[in-house]
Amino acid sequence: MIRRAFLVALLVPAAARAQDSPAEVLPEPAPAPPAPARLAPNGAAVVPQQPAAAPPLPPGMEALPEGGVRFALAADALDAAQQRALEGLGRALAALPWGRVTVEAQVSGPANDVSMARRASLARAQAVKAALVAGGLDATRIDLRPLGRLGAGADRVDVLPPGVASPNAEARGR
Repeated sequence: MIRRAFLVALLVPAAARAQDSPAEVLPEPAPAPPAPARLAPNGAAVVPQQPAAAPPLPPGMEALPEGGVRFALAADALDAAQQRALEGLGRALAALPWGRVTVEAQVSGPANDVSMARRASLARAQAVKAALVAGGLDATRIDLRPLGRLGAGADRVDVLPPGVASPNAEARGR
């Protein structure tokens, strides 16, 4: 019992003295990290700025009114004109500081095999993605949407820049 009292007597004055003495000078806190990258305001549509000397689109490719490109693609491979046009589009989209590009591909058949239609549309979307990447667009900024066969049954691909809504949303039930 005496031992406990002695220990308490030793510790209590030391704790009191520690509170009375000036505390060590603490170092300045680390500076705040930089602010996160500014993203587009919610709901703001962003249309990519096309270069002034953009080459004309090859036959079979059309510019969508909201932005982006739609073209017919009946095979898993692009022809040379489509490849060049998509590489140019990839360069223009790579110049944007942020945002994701969506590639929506659909096929006309087979109507009775959903899995085959989805795989065929995925192969077409991957071919378009490869052309955009060859133009300089980072592959991590490209979302693929293999739609398979929709009601219209068209062989086409839409390349949508950041902020542009899908023209196929209604057909997909969204």
